[in-house]
Amino acid sequence: MQWSLILLFLMAQCCFIDCQLYQFHYINESKNWTEAQQYCREKHTDLVTVTNMKDMKRLINISVGDQSEAWIGLYDQTHGNRTWRWSLPGVEFNESGTKWKSGEPNDGGGKENCVIVDKDLKWTDDKCQISRRFLCYNESNTTHKYHLINQVKTWLEAQSYCRENHTDLISGLKQLQDGEVEKLMNSTSDSSYIGLFRETWRWSDGSSFSFRHWNKDFNNQIINSGQCAMTKFDDGGRWRNVNCTERKPFICYDGEFLVQIYIIIK
Repeated sequence: MQWSLILLFLMAQCCFIDCQLYQFHYINESKNWTEAQQYCREKHTDLVTVTNMKDMKRLINISVGDQSEAWIGLYDQTHGNRTWRWSLPGVEFNESGTKWKSGEPNDGGGKENCVIVDKDLKWTDDKCQISRRFLCYNESNTTHKYHLINQVKTWLEAQSYCRENHTDLISGLKQLQDGEVEKLMNSTSDSSYIGLFRETWRWSDGSSFSFRHWNKDFNNQIINSGQCAMTKFDDGGRWRNVNCTERKPFICYDGEFLVQIYIIIK
């Protein structure tokens, strides 16, 4: 009973709880991706896993001097199975919780790794490079959480827009089944992007975090053709996929759990 009262008191008084799962270490030595992975596993935990935009901002803040890029722990299993993921961190994809249109997903136009929703809220896989309207989710807006954006963008451009102006692309069956979304889609005859995508990329430590921060040329195979990911500090931390044999600084992490509690005394 005493512990319950203390917990309730803290819940009533805390205005912010910040849980940092990892400590990041910028290693200013040039190594290829495999060498960087080995170094991190020997001296720390692994190459860094990035779970959300907050992690991304922390990475940018620890960059050293004039260094503009670094390896992260993401790599491409080119011949592996593509995995469906939601753009919004923390939302898990569940195969039993889907609303595919009959015959979908089918890669009907080649590799279709992004998803659109029609006015009946049925899903279709689609090419990510096509410019379309899209649905954003805003977790801080208590009256209007969902927004149909009447601009046309590629899927990556839509994701960037939603993250910069709201929270993210709409993600998860619960959000898509909200009555507000149904009203928005009834107001248009066009299909719109949602936050579902599939890929063959994996984290070095085996974790399944879905957060991605690719640059807008990610689907351009001439510019981005490699199987290992790096972050570009001079491009807002956006990621590029390059040849794994290139030599770069890199970022390791240690799996320590730090909790910071900020309290307002009333």
